[in-house]
Amino acid sequence: MSLKSKLHTIKEKYRGTKMAPAFNALHTFLYLPNETTHNGTHIKAADDLKRTMNTVIMAMVPCLIFGMFNAGYQHHLALGTIESAQGFLGSSFWTWSNLVIGMWKVLPLVVVSYGVGLAIEFVFAIIKGHEVEEGYLVTGMLVPLIVPIDLPLWMLAVAVAFGVVIGKEVFGGTGMNILNPALTIRAFLFFAYPTWMSGDKVWVHGAVERAGTADAISGETILGSYAQNNSVIYDYWDMFWGIIPGSVGETSKLLIILGALFLIFTKIGSWRIIVSTLIGALAMGLIFNGVVDAGWITSSSKFFGLMSVPFWQHLIIGSILFGAVFMATDPVTAAQTNKGKWIYGFLIGFISIMIRVFNPAYPEGVFLAILLMNVFAPTIDHYVVQGNVKKRMKRLKVKTA
Repeated sequence: MSLKSKLHTIKEKYRGTKMAPAFNALHTFLYLPNETTHNGTHIKAADDLKRTMNTVIMAMVPCLIFGMFNAGYQHHLALGTIESAQGFLGSSFWTWSNLVIGMWKVLPLVVVSYGVGLAIEFVFAIIKGHEVEEGYLVTGMLVPLIVPIDLPLWMLAVAVAFGVVIGKEVFGGTGMNILNPALTIRAFLFFAYPTWMSGDKVWVHGAVERAGTADAISGETILGSYAQNNSVIYDYWDMFWGIIPGSVGETSKLLIILGALFLIFTKIGSWRIIVSTLIGALAMGLIFNGVVDAGWITSSSKFFGLMSVPFWQHLIIGSILFGAVFMATDPVTAAQTNKGKWIYGFLIGFISIMIRVFNPAYPEGVFLAILLMNVFAPTIDHYVVQGNVKKRMKRLKVKTA
C-alpha cells in the first residue's frame, strides 16, 4: 500500500473526531485535498490558501539563507578573524564557517516560531472543530527574519503565543484579524522587552566568552550610527547587497527586490502597495533633506544625523524595503480597494521615515507605521467606496436630468 493510500485510510478513520482537523492539516500539507465542489463555482484556480502561503515563503527563503551567511560574517568581522568581503561575491563571505554560525543562531528561532505558533493553531482548531488555518505559515517565517538574532528563545515563545492568540485567534482566526500577526509579535517584544529589541549593536556569537563583555567587540548598526550623528563606514553597494549588520531578513535589498518581483509575478503581492510605500518614504526623506538644506536644523541637533541622510538612502538602510514587500502587502490587514492601496502604502512609507528620524533611541519605525495603518485600512477603504458611490450618483443624476 502506498503512503498516499495509507494516509487516506487514516483520514477516514479519524473523520468526524476531534483530531480530524489536526490530521487533515498534515495530510493536505503533503497532498492536494480530494474534496471537490458539488455546486457551480465562480472562480476556478489551481491554488489554495496553503499554496499561496507557501509561495510567499519561497520568496523569503533566499533572504533567510543569505541572513545566515551574513550573521556568521558579521561575527567573524567583529572579532577581526577575517577581512571585509570584496563585494557581494567576496570569498570571505560565502564560507561554510559563516553558514554554520548563522544556522546555529537562526534555525532555533525558526523552530520555536513554527513550533509554538502551529501548536496553538492546532489546539484552537481541535477545540473549535474547524480545519487548521494556514495563515501562520507565513507568519512563522517572518518572525525569525525581523527579531534580533540573539533574542532568548523563551521570549520568542511568549511573544508568538501572544501574537497568535491576541493578534489573530480572538478575532476569529485567519482572514479576520485586523493586525499583522508577525508585527503584533514584534510589537509585544518591543514593549515588553525593550532592552533586547534596541537593535543598536552587532551580535557576536560567543562574545562574552571571548572578550569578557559583548560591548568590547560589538558595534553600532547603520541606523544607530546615524541616530548618534556618527559617520557610517559602509559603502552604498554593501548596503544594497546586504553585507551589513541588521535583522536577518532585512539586509539584502537585492534579494528583497527579487522576492517582490516574484510576488508581483504570481499576483500575490500588491505592486500598488509596494510602490506607494517607497514613494511615501522618499517623500518624507525629501522633506527632511529640505529642512536640513534650509538651515532650519543644526548639526548639534539629535535629529540631524537621520534628517541629513540622502532621501534615496532610506530605502537601503533599515527595514523599510522588507516591510513594504512582505508585511505591508498582507492581503488580510491591508487596504482592499485600488485607490485605498495607494493611500495606505504612501502613509506607511511617510510615517515610517518620520518615526525613524524623531525616535533616535530606536531608529526604526516601519513596524509601528504598518500596525497603525492596519487599524486605519478599513476606514480608508470605506471613504474610497463612499467616494465612488457619490461619483456614480452624480453621473446618474446627470443622465436622468
